[in-house]
Amino acid sequence: MAEKHQTSSSQARVKEESHFDRTVGHLHHFTVTFSSSDSKEYAIDCDQPRTVLEVIKSTEQYGKKMKSCPDENVVIQLDTIGGKYTKQKKRFVNNVVKEFKYLCVYGEKGMTVKEALKRDGRFVDDLGNFTLTDNKNPKCITEQIQKVDNLDNKKFKICLPRKRAANDSSRSSNNSPQMCDPTPAVDEAQQRKIRAAMQKRGISVRAAIEKSGNSVDIEEIYEILRRQSLDLKTLLESRFPGDSYQKAVNLRKENFGKIQQSFSEVHRVRKLLKLGQSVCKVVVGDVQGTGFVLFDDFILTNAHIFKGFVEGQTLKEGTDVSFFFEDPESKQYHFKLAHPDICYSEGDLDYAIFKIMPVGENYNHTTRKITQMKVPPGLLKIFGPMPWNGEACIIGHPAGGVKKMDLTFIIEKEKREHAVLDHLHPYKESIVTIHSICHLLKDQGIENIMMGGRIADKVVTYHTFMYHGSSGSPVFNARGRVFGLHTAGYAYQFQNSDNSVIEFAQPLLTIFKHFVSTLKGSGKEKLLERVKKVVKGNPDLEKIFKSVVEPADPEELLDIEPMDFN
Repeated sequence: MAEKHQTSSSQARVKEESHFDRTVGHLHHFTVTFSSSDSKEYAIDCDQPRTVLEVIKSTEQYGKKMKSCPDENVVIQLDTIGGKYTKQKKRFVNNVVKEFKYLCVYGEKGMTVKEALKRDGRFVDDLGNFTLTDNKNPKCITEQIQKVDNLDNKKFKICLPRKRAANDSSRSSNNSPQMCDPTPAVDEAQQRKIRAAMQKRGISVRAAIEKSGNSVDIEEIYEILRRQSLDLKTLLESRFPGDSYQKAVNLRKENFGKIQQSFSEVHRVRKLLKLGQSVCKVVVGDVQGTGFVLFDDFILTNAHIFKGFVEGQTLKEGTDVSFFFEDPESKQYHFKLAHPDICYSEGDLDYAIFKIMPVGENYNHTTRKITQMKVPPGLLKIFGPMPWNGEACIIGHPAGGVKKMDLTFIIEKEKREHAVLDHLHPYKESIVTIHSICHLLKDQGIENIMMGGRIADKVVTYHTFMYHGSSGSPVFNARGRVFGLHTAGYAYQFQNSDNSVIEFAQPLLTIFKHFVSTLKGSGKEKLLERVKKVVKGNPDLEKIFKSVVEPADPEELLDIEPMDFN
């Protein structure tokens, strides 16, 4: 809002008066421009001592020009083209988003700009001390700690602080080449030791040699790896002949555009944000994961989070388990375990269900006040079948951090191998890297999810940035139904960063069937009646419940094949 202040010749200095008319000698006027896009100037008269803002607020035009958000939700439009000092800095988790001019970032009143971007999930966590500049008025700067309340439907660019030259010189000196003395030939034992170091960390040959403490001929190691990796390189080239790799990249961009379109409708985003309130962080000792409310006070997550802490169907004595839910203002509420009993399945399916206390607490260290929160609504009633293609949305706590949302698309089982090779294609010329990653993936059992694999037909696969700490996250479709339990991925480390070639989720309908069968087998009739009441109105769950609890054939048994995730 620009202001042009014009004072009449009769203007007098404002002073404290007790007996006289306060308007005497005070009358003056000034002009105001309400918008940079509106060239009109409005004359405003002031006849008594008050601030400029108070005078402007008293006008009729102010009421017309002021825009307010109709509810608690705010939409910020961020330009994918960055502002100052962003060319050399990575801003997005996946650069595919640059295909779009603007990204809609959803926030809630009271939330800061930084919190909104962090929760969005498409931006990297280490943006640093960034600011926003208004596209209409680049001189207007919004800091990251500012509330989003007045930013609804405004367009901004992200700007970053300028890097210091000292850092650049330090970085270049660290990358300078080093001279090596001639070394003796490498034997088989040394080869195995160095390869193991590379496979474990995804590091270079030179770094592996230094870490292993061996003095060997680097060129000899390279020659060995070239021979062993020739067939892999040939496979990668056969998968992407000519310009087919670029076509594959374009297809991924097209798929991402479809995802963006599916989840771009505001009512769908609001629905997902509301459902996301039922997602919580699970902490077991020093292990962190994600879970969500199943129904009432029961939480569903992955069993492998509790590995080593369970005996039979009971948590070991002394096991410290905590659950943290966020309110709309991102305040965390701590919930305690109601009792040590747990429905634990690590053999057939990887899931665990347990009960928490109905009320959690948040302690404010500044005000020393305790506020309470009830367990959010459960998601069981919106369980649906697992799709084999289409869009998906994962909500969880990656790395035990703030709750995030990731939009992705399902990779059909026929295309899983292609998707993995697509991910590895940029490393095609780096034989050592390819060799290390492939050995690591094989050790993790990636063949199990490929065509003909042990669990190929029993899981849904996709790409996501959510790695460690996200196990147990719910996976939603574009209609807001939850169909999967995000369970694991095939990960590797490269240049000190975590990466994953593909991830998978287990079908929730299969988990539900196993859970109902477990309740029936243990004689928990009261809990079965409660489950029956909760799933009423969901035809998929009603059909499963009836098939387990009231089978037509008394000899009918639950048919669930073992699933091996190792």
